[in-house]
Amino acid sequence: MSQKVAVLGTGKIGEALLSGMIRGGWAPADLLVTARRPERAEELRARHGVTPVSNTEAAKSADTLILTVKPQDMGALLDELAPDVPVDRLIISGAAGIPTSFFEERLAEGTPVVRVMTNTPALVDEAMSVISPGSHATEEHVATAEEIFGAVGQTLRVPEGQQDACTALSGSGPAYFFYLVEAMTDAGILLGLPRDKAHELIVQSAIGAATMLRDSGEHPVKLRENVTSPAGTTINAIRELENHGVRAALIAALEAARDRSRELASGKKD
Repeated sequence: MSQKVAVLGTGKIGEALLSGMIRGGWAPADLLVTARRPERAEELRARHGVTPVSNTEAAKSADTLILTVKPQDMGALLDELAPDVPVDRLIISGAAGIPTSFFEERLAEGTPVVRVMTNTPALVDEAMSVISPGSHATEEHVATAEEIFGAVGQTLRVPEGQQDACTALSGSGPAYFFYLVEAMTDAGILLGLPRDKAHELIVQSAIGAATMLRDSGEHPVKLRENVTSPAGTTINAIRELENHGVRAALIAALEAARDRSRELASGKKD
């Protein structure tokens, strides 16, 4: 935690990461930030006590650079940084769909790069961050990435070839649950409940179910069977879900997300 860390392009996820690191023991004086708008940089200074710098200053003085700009802006950022990034700097990429080779080709030979796909629950310290080392990253580099992103949730190491699948499952995953809650809330209204009560019922049920999945060690089929009594309400609902192809639709949706992640990695924008 004594090293200097710079977050470049500090948006919502970047700020959540900073906040989590400070709660985890990092000194604000060791955290640098860059932002496109000067007023945003000053806002971060006032809120967290971190130091706003330019991208060039960050490259020269930080031990670790966390790049959180949008994927379409990453090439221009690397062009700006490349002359000032020493070969011993750790580069952590938070950009969806961009492989570590993209960074390695634009920076000095041997620069360590670690790719991380996190998700929006980082805002509430419940992120799932998936970590993959590039060809020059060591165990120490990966451990540093785990320490940083562990401040806002859980981490998981995977080979980089699995990153697109992880993007489909956990990177985009929160949106699927929000979509499901939206649909269930509409169903609750249809069944005669006020929206606020339907929402409260569904959200708490989701929290309880997720906690059971995490803590019980039981397979989801077993947990579902525990709720599904013979000829009861739940099995009738499950039958309708199967009749409407919900399982197949979810599989197809995740495959589509994985394929789009691959397209983005190849540079396809449309």
